[in-house]
Amino acid sequence: MTRITPQPGIMQIAPYQGGASHVAGVADAVKLSSNENPFGPPEAAREAVRRSARDLHRYPSTDHGALRAAIGEMHGLDPARIICGVGSDEILHLLCQAYAGPGDEVIHTEHGFAIYRIGALAAGATPVEVAEAARTTDVDAILAACTPATRLVFVANPNNPTGTMIGPDEVRRLADGIPETALLVLDGAYVEYVEGNDGGAALVEARDNVVMTRTFSKIYGLGGLRVGWGYAPADVIDVLDRIRGPFNLSSPALAAAEAAVRETEWIVRCRDENTRLRGWLAGALAEQGVPSDPSHGNFILARFADRAEAEACDDYLKSCGLIVRRVGGYNLPDCLRITVGDEAACRRVAHAVGQFRAGTR
Repeated sequence: MTRITPQPGIMQIAPYQGGASHVAGVADAVKLSSNENPFGPPEAAREAVRRSARDLHRYPSTDHGALRAAIGEMHGLDPARIICGVGSDEILHLLCQAYAGPGDEVIHTEHGFAIYRIGALAAGATPVEVAEAARTTDVDAILAACTPATRLVFVANPNNPTGTMIGPDEVRRLADGIPETALLVLDGAYVEYVEGNDGGAALVEARDNVVMTRTFSKIYGLGGLRVGWGYAPADVIDVLDRIRGPFNLSSPALAAAEAAVRETEWIVRCRDENTRLRGWLAGALAEQGVPSDPSHGNFILARFADRAEAEACDDYLKSCGLIVRRVGGYNLPDCLRITVGDEAACRRVAHAVGQFRAGTR
């Protein structure tokens, strides 16, 4: 065994486990474990990838200028304050690398996205887990947890895996209350599913301590290409660009994202279908005695009596060719996170959960 040891904190990180994609012995399993858009990307993005194949021998853009300009145009933002990354995950990691280290603290909520803790530990900082209130971000609890050592406060809004979110007044109160030496990072991976929500862009414009991140992996249907972006004060962008890999995004990924961000009609259609089917699925499961909090993402968090029932239901769903996500690693062992698929998938899930519940009564 080598005597060379990694940086402190790294060995506390459990390797990330993505949502399962296959069930042994099942040929036509439906994957509902990774919150992917069942309708995929818009055709314009597919065509952009096909065209980009002609230049695969060329290095991609280092400054992502065309994509940043398109994002700025479509969202009314300053392209100079936009950074692009390998999914929004890379930007979250860059923030930890740049602003947190040994002796510093990084705050996240008890059911928050796993990358927040991973990024803090990888940077040598101390992750601080804060309780939520009924599976919803608790601003007072976060503010009470802040100390002079706090450097980053991560809040997913809507949150994954709970689907809950806090309103703009609470977000503003949080930004007002954190220490002057800390940044509030608003993770908006699912914000496109909330009509009329800017993900915190106006707050970034108005303050110098707020960063917003977004992704093309969810509603834009480009999870396989890994493109995310962030909007931040100019000095934060300058810092992150100094440590970002110069060729972190491939030419096909850049082309697809630039095309996708302009397809507003596709996004509205996907959001409307998700809203309709999410409400239907949540209602159908509630009728079977499986409640969930009102979700603002493209998934619901189904709650069961205890861990044993949740895991038994998961096993039964797998036997029916339906792959959902256990979330014990998010301190929710009695829950299953279920992606809102297309109508056929939602009906299959509701029927299978009904059969499971009937068999356990």
